[in-house]
Amino acid sequence: MVRTASSAGSRGAGPPAHDEPTVTGEPASGRERRYHAPLLTPGTRLVLPAGVEAVPVRDFYTGPYAGSARSAWPYLSAADGSTVDASVLPARGAPTRVAVLSGFTEGWYKLLHTNGRSDRVSRDAGKLPFLWLYGEFGGTDEAPYRGRFYTLALQPFARNPYARAPRIR
Repeated sequence: MVRTASSAGSRGAGPPAHDEPTVTGEPASGRERRYHAPLLTPGTRLVLPAGVEAVPVRDFYTGPYAGSARSAWPYLSAADGSTVDASVLPARGAPTRVAVLSGFTEGWYKLLHTNGRSDRVSRDAGKLPFLWLYGEFGGTDEAPYRGRFYTLALQPFARNPYARAPRIR
């Protein structure tokens, strides 16, 4: 079950949403949450419980696979190979960040927006112990983005959805 709550004068904040994982041929997952500009701005912070680790997803747009470098949150290897503090959203034009987060002892995350709003999403970390993180910040010049997209998406999973090695083509 996934629960959401917003504070600080957010519009449309109703009762918490409830999502049960669905199981098909893919890993069981909770609902993907997407955050976009203008609410999502550089300086927005992603807060996670202590002990979370991040594994970058490589070649996301062509043949995604889990990278070999594991790091303690908030540090993450971005698409261009640089190490970034992924807890703070970057300025427009920054490289894409895609990772699978794990090691949750508590199933929640919180976004602290620069306008004072905060969004907290909770889930059962025993059933959905992985959190997929996708941040596109305008640094991708290829279609369809062409440097115009600024978004953060987060989705819980029951298992890591990416293989540990690149696909053979």
